[in-house]
Amino acid sequence: MRGPSIRVLLAEDQAMVRGAMAALLAMEDDIEVVGHVSTGDAVVGEARRVLPDVAVLDIEMPGMDGLTAAAELRSAMPACRVLIVTTFGRPGYLRRAMEAGATGFVLKDAPASELADAIRRVAAGRRVVDPSLALDALAEGQNPLSEREREVLALATEQATVAEIAATMSLSEGTVRNHLSAAIQKVGARNRAEAARIARDKGWLEPAG
Repeated sequence: MRGPSIRVLLAEDQAMVRGAMAALLAMEDDIEVVGHVSTGDAVVGEARRVLPDVAVLDIEMPGMDGLTAAAELRSAMPACRVLIVTTFGRPGYLRRAMEAGATGFVLKDAPASELADAIRRVAAGRRVVDPSLALDALAEGQNPLSEREREVLALATEQATVAEIAATMSLSEGTVRNHLSAAIQKVGARNRAEAARIARDKGWLEPAG
Protein backbone atom coordinates (compact mmCIF):
# COMPACT_ATOMS: atom_id res chain seq x y z
CA MET A 1 0.00 0.00 0.00
CA ARG A 2 1.39 3.40 -1.04
CA GLY A 3 2.04 5.89 1.74
CA PRO A 4 0.92 9.54 1.76
CA SER A 5 2.18 11.79 -1.02
CA ILE A 6 5.00 14.23 -0.44
CA ARG A 7 3.44 17.69 -0.31
CA VAL A 8 5.45 20.21 -2.33
CA LEU A 9 5.42 24.02 -2.54
CA LEU A 10 7.00 25.56 -5.66
CA ALA A 11 8.53 29.06 -5.58
CA GLU A 12 9.65 30.20 -9.05
CA ASP A 13 9.15 33.62 -10.62
CA GLN A 14 8.94 32.45 -14.25
CA ALA A 15 5.42 31.19 -14.90
CA MET A 16 6.45 28.90 -17.74
CA VAL A 17 9.17 27.22 -15.69
CA ARG A 18 6.90 26.94 -12.66
CA GLY A 19 4.16 25.36 -14.78
CA ALA A 20 6.58 22.91 -16.38
CA MET A 21 7.92 21.84 -12.98
CA ALA A 22 4.39 21.36 -11.65
CA ALA A 23 3.41 19.31 -14.71
CA LEU A 24 6.45 17.07 -14.41
CA LEU A 25 5.89 16.48 -10.70
CA ALA A 26 2.20 15.76 -11.30
CA MET A 27 3.32 12.65 -13.20
CA GLU A 28 4.83 11.22 -10.01
CA ASP A 29 2.46 9.04 -7.96
CA ASP A 30 4.03 9.96 -4.63
CA ILE A 31 4.40 13.74 -5.08
CA GLU A 32 1.64 16.36 -4.86
CA VAL A 33 2.16 20.06 -5.65
CA VAL A 34 -0.03 21.78 -3.06
CA GLY A 35 0.91 25.39 -3.76
CA HIS A 36 3.06 27.71 -5.82
CA VAL A 37 4.24 31.32 -5.58
CA SER A 38 6.15 33.67 -7.87
CA THR A 39 7.89 35.86 -5.28
CA GLY A 40 10.20 35.08 -2.40
CA ASP A 41 8.29 37.15 0.13
CA ALA A 42 5.18 35.01 -0.44
CA VAL A 43 6.89 31.73 0.49
CA VAL A 44 6.31 31.66 4.25
CA GLY A 45 2.68 32.75 4.04
CA GLU A 46 1.82 30.16 1.41
CA ALA A 47 3.74 27.47 3.30
CA ARG A 48 1.73 28.19 6.44
CA ARG A 49 -1.45 27.84 4.36
CA VAL A 50 -0.66 24.59 2.50
CA LEU A 51 1.75 22.92 5.00
CA PRO A 52 4.25 21.38 2.54
CA ASP A 53 6.76 18.67 3.38
CA VAL A 54 9.25 20.19 0.92
CA ALA A 55 9.57 23.73 -0.45
CA VAL A 56 11.32 23.96 -3.83
CA LEU A 57 12.80 27.46 -4.12
CA ASP A 58 14.47 29.32 -6.97
CA ILE A 59 17.25 31.70 -5.90
CA GLU A 60 16.58 34.83 -7.94
CA MET A 61 13.02 35.97 -7.33
CA PRO A 62 11.41 39.40 -6.86
CA GLY A 63 10.38 40.54 -3.40
CA MET A 64 12.95 38.36 -1.61
CA ASP A 65 15.66 36.06 -2.91
CA GLY A 66 15.34 32.32 -2.39
CA LEU A 67 18.22 32.10 0.08
CA THR A 68 16.61 34.64 2.41
CA ALA A 69 13.24 32.95 1.95
CA ALA A 70 14.81 29.61 2.84
CA ALA A 71 16.17 30.99 6.10
CA GLU A 72 12.82 32.55 7.03
CA LEU A 73 10.95 29.36 6.15
CA ARG A 74 13.25 27.21 8.25
CA SER A 75 12.70 29.59 11.17
CA ALA A 76 8.92 29.69 10.74
CA MET A 77 8.40 26.00 9.86
CA PRO A 78 11.41 23.88 10.89
CA ALA A 79 9.72 20.64 9.78
CA CYS A 80 9.51 21.83 6.16
CA ARG A 81 12.55 20.75 4.13
CA VAL A 82 14.02 23.19 1.60
CA LEU A 83 15.35 22.26 -1.84
CA ILE A 84 17.03 25.01 -3.86
CA VAL A 85 16.64 24.62 -7.64
CA THR A 86 18.49 27.22 -9.67
CA THR A 87 20.10 28.12 -12.97
CA PHE A 88 23.09 29.51 -11.13
CA GLY A 89 25.71 26.90 -10.27
CA ARG A 90 27.73 29.25 -8.08
CA PRO A 91 29.71 27.76 -5.18
CA GLY A 92 28.97 30.74 -2.95
CA TYR A 93 25.23 30.21 -3.42
CA LEU A 94 25.56 26.57 -2.38
CA ARG A 95 27.40 27.48 0.80
CA ARG A 96 24.88 30.17 1.67
CA ALA A 97 21.95 27.86 0.89
CA MET A 98 23.29 25.30 3.36
CA GLU A 99 23.80 28.04 5.95
CA ALA A 100 20.18 29.13 5.39
CA GLY A 101 18.99 25.65 6.28
CA ALA A 102 18.43 24.16 2.82
CA THR A 103 19.01 20.41 2.65
CA GLY A 104 19.20 20.19 -1.13
CA PHE A 105 20.70 22.17 -4.01
CA VAL A 106 20.26 21.08 -7.63
CA LEU A 107 20.57 22.82 -10.99
CA LYS A 108 17.66 23.42 -13.35
CA ASP A 109 19.48 21.86 -16.28
CA ALA A 110 19.59 18.49 -14.51
CA PRO A 111 17.32 15.75 -15.97
CA ALA A 112 13.67 16.08 -14.91
CA SER A 113 13.77 12.72 -13.14
CA GLU A 114 16.47 14.07 -10.81
CA LEU A 115 14.14 16.75 -9.45
CA ALA A 116 11.58 14.20 -8.28
CA ASP A 117 14.33 12.03 -6.83
CA ALA A 118 15.86 15.03 -5.04
CA ILE A 119 12.47 15.89 -3.53
CA ARG A 120 12.07 12.31 -2.25
CA ARG A 121 15.53 12.27 -0.71
CA VAL A 122 15.15 15.71 0.91
CA ALA A 123 11.72 14.70 2.28
CA ALA A 124 13.39 11.64 3.83
CA GLY A 125 15.85 13.89 5.65
CA ARG A 126 18.81 13.31 3.37
CA ARG A 127 21.09 16.00 1.96
CA VAL A 128 21.13 16.37 -1.83
CA VAL A 129 23.85 18.42 -3.54
CA ASP A 130 25.01 18.44 -7.16
CA PRO A 131 28.40 16.63 -6.92
CA SER A 132 30.35 18.95 -9.21
CA LEU A 133 29.03 22.00 -7.40
CA ALA A 134 29.98 20.53 -4.04
CA LEU A 135 33.56 20.06 -5.23
CA ASP A 136 33.67 23.62 -6.58
CA ALA A 137 32.39 24.98 -3.26
CA LEU A 138 35.09 23.13 -1.35
CA ALA A 139 37.75 24.42 -3.75
CA GLU A 140 36.55 28.02 -3.45
CA GLY A 141 36.58 28.11 0.33
CA GLN A 142 34.84 30.78 2.38
CA ASN A 143 33.64 34.10 1.00
CA PRO A 144 36.59 36.46 1.72
CA LEU A 145 34.51 39.64 1.57
CA SER A 146 33.13 41.45 4.60
CA GLU A 147 29.46 42.42 4.72
CA ARG A 148 30.29 46.05 3.89
CA GLU A 149 32.53 45.03 1.00
CA ARG A 150 29.74 42.88 -0.41
CA GLU A 151 27.27 45.76 -0.13
CA VAL A 152 29.65 48.18 -1.86
CA LEU A 153 30.42 45.73 -4.68
CA ALA A 154 26.74 44.95 -5.18
CA LEU A 155 26.09 48.66 -5.77
CA ALA A 156 29.17 48.86 -8.00
CA THR A 157 27.64 46.24 -10.29
CA GLU A 158 24.86 48.74 -10.97
CA GLN A 159 27.42 51.20 -12.40
CA ALA A 160 26.95 53.58 -9.47
CA THR A 161 29.63 56.21 -8.86
CA VAL A 162 31.59 56.36 -5.61
CA ALA A 163 29.55 59.40 -4.60
CA GLU A 164 26.27 57.58 -5.31
CA ILE A 165 27.38 54.50 -3.36
CA ALA A 166 28.45 56.73 -0.45
CA ALA A 167 25.09 58.49 -0.43
CA THR A 168 23.14 55.22 -0.61
CA MET A 169 25.08 53.64 2.24
CA SER A 170 25.45 56.84 4.33
CA LEU A 171 29.23 56.52 4.22
CA SER A 172 31.99 58.93 3.27
CA GLU A 173 33.47 58.63 -0.23
CA GLY A 174 36.84 57.80 1.34
CA THR A 175 35.32 54.86 3.25
CA VAL A 176 33.66 53.58 0.08
CA ARG A 177 36.99 53.77 -1.78
CA ASN A 178 38.67 51.85 1.06
CA HIS A 179 36.03 49.09 0.90
CA LEU A 180 36.33 48.88 -2.90
CA SER A 181 40.13 48.74 -2.71
CA ALA A 182 40.01 45.95 -0.12
CA ALA A 183 37.46 43.98 -2.15
CA ILE A 184 39.47 44.35 -5.36
CA GLN A 185 42.58 43.06 -3.59
CA LYS A 186 40.78 40.13 -1.93
CA VAL A 187 39.30 38.76 -5.15
CA GLY A 188 42.42 39.41 -7.22
CA ALA A 189 40.79 41.83 -9.62
CA ARG A 190 42.21 44.78 -11.56
CA ASN A 191 39.33 47.18 -10.96
CA ARG A 192 35.97 47.41 -9.23
CA ALA A 193 33.98 46.26 -12.27
CA GLU A 194 36.05 43.08 -12.51
CA ALA A 195 35.86 42.58 -8.73
CA ALA A 196 32.06 42.86 -8.85
CA ARG A 197 31.86 40.40 -11.76
CA ILE A 198 34.10 37.85 -10.03
CA ALA A 199 32.18 38.13 -6.76
CA ARG A 200 28.82 37.83 -8.56
CA ASP A 201 29.97 34.79 -10.56
CA LYS A 202 31.14 33.04 -7.40
CA GLY A 203 27.84 33.72 -5.63
CA TRP A 204 29.43 35.96 -3.01
CA LEU A 205 26.99 38.85 -3.56
CA GLU A 206 23.28 38.98 -2.76
CA PRO A 207 21.15 37.44 -5.54
CA ALA A 208 19.32 39.95 -7.69
CA GLY A 209 15.78 40.53 -6.50
